[in-house]
Amino acid sequence: MAEQLTHNSTHFTAVKTPTVLVCDGVTSPANIGGLFRLCDSFGVDKVYFCNTKVDLSSPRIKRTSRSTHQLVSYKDDLDTLAVLKHLLKQGYTPLALELTTKSQTLEDLLIIDKKPLALFIGNEKTGISAKVLAHIDTHLHIPMQGNNSSMNVTHAAAVGLYALSLKTK
Repeated sequence: MAEQLTHNSTHFTAVKTPTVLVCDGVTSPANIGGLFRLCDSFGVDKVYFCNTKVDLSSPRIKRTSRSTHQLVSYKDDLDTLAVLKHLLKQGYTPLALELTTKSQTLEDLLIIDKKPLALFIGNEKTGISAKVLAHIDTHLHIPMQGNNSSMNVTHAAAVGLYALSLKTK
C-alpha cells in the first residue's frame, strides 16, 4: 500500500525559473497568499503586485501562503505599465493570461526562444486592465469546459504557470 508523504518526508531540490508573475490589481489577501505559495511551488523568480500594497501582517496572507511569503522575492505598490516596460528592457517575453478576442489557448502557445517569461494576471473582478493588454502582444486563455468563462485568479495562475513549466523544460 502506498504511504502518503509529508513535507518532512519529501525531499525536493528548489529550482528558480526565469519566469516572473505580474499581478495587475490583485487585492484579496487570500489570493495574494495563494500566489506566494504558487510562485514558490513553480520556482517563480519574482512576483510583482501592481496597484496593490501587500500587507504581510494579514493573517489571511500568512495562512494561505504557508510562510512562502518569506521565500518568494516580491515588489508591491507598483505601476503595471512601468513594470512591463522594465521587464521588456530586461529581455522578458510578456504573456497576458486573459480571455480576449485575440487570445490563444495555453496549449497552442509556441515558445521558440529561451527568453525569460513574464506571466501577467489580472484583478479578481475586472481582469488585466485594457491599457496593459494593449501593450502585450501575446494573450492566452484557459480552455473552459463548463458554462463559466473564468475561474479564480489564483487557480488560473496555477494552470498558467503549470502550462508554462511544461513548455520551458
